[in-house]
Amino acid sequence: MDSSPGQSSIYSFQFWLLCASNFLFTASFNMMIPELPGYLSALGGREYVGLVISLFTLTAGVSRPFSGKLTDTVGRVPIMAFGSLVCFVCGLLYPFMSSVYAFLLLRLFHGFSTGFKPTATSAYVADVMPEDRRGEALSMLGISASIGMSAGPPLGSWLTAAFSIDTMFYVSSLFAFLSIGILTNLKETLERRQRFSPRLLLIKKNEIFEPRVLAPAVVMLLSSYAIGLILTIGPDLSLSVGIYNKGLFFMTYTISSLLIRLVAGKASDRFGRVKVLRMSILVQVIAMLGLAFADNLYMVLAMAFLFGVPWGLNTPALQAWTVDLANPLYRGRAVATTYIALEVGIGIGALTSGWLHNHLRNSYQINFLICSVITSGALVYLTFRKSPALTM
Repeated sequence: MDSSPGQSSIYSFQFWLLCASNFLFTASFNMMIPELPGYLSALGGREYVGLVISLFTLTAGVSRPFSGKLTDTVGRVPIMAFGSLVCFVCGLLYPFMSSVYAFLLLRLFHGFSTGFKPTATSAYVADVMPEDRRGEALSMLGISASIGMSAGPPLGSWLTAAFSIDTMFYVSSLFAFLSIGILTNLKETLERRQRFSPRLLLIKKNEIFEPRVLAPAVVMLLSSYAIGLILTIGPDLSLSVGIYNKGLFFMTYTISSLLIRLVAGKASDRFGRVKVLRMSILVQVIAMLGLAFADNLYMVLAMAFLFGVPWGLNTPALQAWTVDLANPLYRGRAVATTYIALEVGIGIGALTSGWLHNHLRNSYQINFLICSVITSGALVYLTFRKSPALTM
């Protein structure tokens, strides 16, 4: 793929195939999110609702060092395909989970999907895009994910209401299958590939974490707490203010994230990663404070829309910053490091918010106030940490 900086367009047919696969993959697992807390509660596991997201992110985080190493050795495309394959298998198995513990075990396994595919996807984009337009390219890729995240939840809720939750699971599996089919048409970008062998699963200490990308990892960790919070209590918050299609809340903030990426996709390339992140995280703090005091559906949806702005800006800016700092030989490891921070932040946010939601009367307000403080930590870090990496 020719992606010289002088090109007016950096997007080829291969890139659009990658975006299509990304859309189907994100829609596959996101269509489940609004319905899983209620499904688990119906199985008798209401007290474990916080685990719906945290177990998923646990295996996603644990698998990152493996996905990073395999992405840098076996290749980008096989690792992307494996992530989609996990979604395909899990969608077929959910209808047969008749106990709380079987459901939680499958949820744990399902996390391998996002542990593998996004790592290899980001490395693939970094391979084929010029450095001065990485933020734009990753933002465009993120648009495909945002569309999947936007369409998935309301589609999942509609399928469950119109047909059954089992139908929703099978459609989720179908989307993952189509994602795999598209990946078979992608050209591999890793030049020196190795054949897979079990020894590649032996991870050394220096292969777990890439110290060169510490700064974006810290910001990712602190800012992603909000995602775990919203994914966990978003469905109940929706019902509490009269939003009965629980996917509408998720669709609202993903639509705004899509719009901001269309308008500001090049922002971090033009103004710098850190300047964009400071602005977007400030907006995230404001959105969390707004949700803490929202008491009607209009306020909740307005704050959800506002939250979509940092949702749309943070991820591509942090991914581009990570690739900027990374050694090209270890892009997979660097991307995996930032994603580990993402999964840890989401997992802590899900566990903490789920526990508070089950034990405190004013759980919505307390949860969002705590989140605003934690998110502010990322803003403080970006403002006061002195490092050459922050001049970008």
